[in-house]
Amino acid sequence: MKKTFAIDVDCASCAAKMEKAAENTKGVCSAVVSYMTQKMKIEFENGADIDETMKCILKSCKKIDDDCNIYI
Repeated sequence: MKKTFAIDVDCASCAAKMEKAAENTKGVCSAVVSYMTQKMKIEFENGADIDETMKCILKSCKKIDDDCNIYI
């Protein structure tokens, strides 16, 4: 399943780090984060708990930039 989330991130470098963090999260097949459009596109693995996976992604992203936000 693919879903798109609005995000709030301050710089392109942080967006790239957020993408890497999301890709390394259990339950995620692929992730694309765009600083220009302020969007995060996630493809989830079959059977993944989307809510729990997104909470893990947000937690990882907050470690990168504590001002960032993902509108889940």
